[in-house]
Amino acid sequence: MSTPSSSTPASVPSELPDPESLSDAFHVYDVETVDGDARYYGEPLDAQDAVVRKLAPLFRERGYRVRLARETGEHVLVATERSTEVQSVPWTNVILLGLTVATTLFAGARWYGISLEGSPFALLGAWPFALSVLSVLAVHEFGHYALSRYHGVEVSLPYFIPLPNVLGTLGAVIRMRDHIPSRRALFDIGVAGPLAGLAATVLVTVVGVSLPPVDVGAAAGTSFAEQYRLGYPPLIQGIALLLGEQLYYSDPSLIANPVVIGGWVGAFVTFLNLLPVGQLDGAHVLRALVGDRLDTAQLLVPVGLLALAAYVYVVENASLVAGLWGFWALLALFFTRVGGAEPLDPTPVDSRRRAVAAATLVLAALTFTPIPITVTGL
Repeated sequence: MSTPSSSTPASVPSELPDPESLSDAFHVYDVETVDGDARYYGEPLDAQDAVVRKLAPLFRERGYRVRLARETGEHVLVATERSTEVQSVPWTNVILLGLTVATTLFAGARWYGISLEGSPFALLGAWPFALSVLSVLAVHEFGHYALSRYHGVEVSLPYFIPLPNVLGTLGAVIRMRDHIPSRRALFDIGVAGPLAGLAATVLVTVVGVSLPPVDVGAAAGTSFAEQYRLGYPPLIQGIALLLGEQLYYSDPSLIANPVVIGGWVGAFVTFLNLLPVGQLDGAHVLRALVGDRLDTAQLLVPVGLLALAAYVYVVENASLVAGLWGFWALLALFFTRVGGAEPLDPTPVDSRRRAVAAATLVLAALTFTPIPITVTGL
């Protein structure tokens, strides 16, 4: 273990900050390079978050990101070289995508009523459903990815989450491995996903309502449509109305083409992501607008979701949906404890971005429905 010393610390590579340049926030008494990371051992002169926020811009301009850790009783400032490039085949992402393709195909087969008894390859007939669901999720995440790259923020490719449920997935996420340089960058990255996802949602919905309905009564297998009924938000209903198409049919054996479910997924994911809590997109956008005042505002989200859960349970008698909103209230409460992204530059965003935020809020309202799904039979 190293100990504090008045001797001059070991030298660091020329592209990294000199230990003396860190003295306002971190007193360095030893430096070493391990596996390409520079490790500055010393004593922080402020709280951990404050030290990192103060020093991160200095490292960032030299191509590094930094974190402060405590190892074997010592404080160590770890500087890792930043890279926004994909260095090799991201096998984890590829495998998860492959599994999610399989689970969404299986879910789609159940919506179409495709029987798999004759051949499991029959589920390939559900490709329009799988494509619509995965497209809206992928476009949403790549919206974040594109703006992260634009602002020079290191971020992973999307991780899709396979799950054998009525949709075949729990969505997709990306990992932010870097500091956000400014409020402007935080806003752009946060809002890009929902806006890109909404564009894909509109396109998928237009295609879906234009396709012929599916006769699940004549289907070879049992359809999810016999067990669940989707509640479409104003955005989806408005598109169908403008095109003169139907979402529901008087004949109970007919359902809207399951491609429309991709639009429903896009709208539902957008609404949830725009909740202003924790690391969700809505929190990124609101923090960019109001700064630390978000910490107080986000406490209202769990309360609102619990009130919504109570409403649908008592008034609408929808226990499944009440449980869904109650679960998200607990998640929101957890997210408030986890915290969110802190931009390095606190300069407020401009009026143009504030206008985009207002438009996004309106669009978010159009993606909300109090009862997104109900159980019609078992």
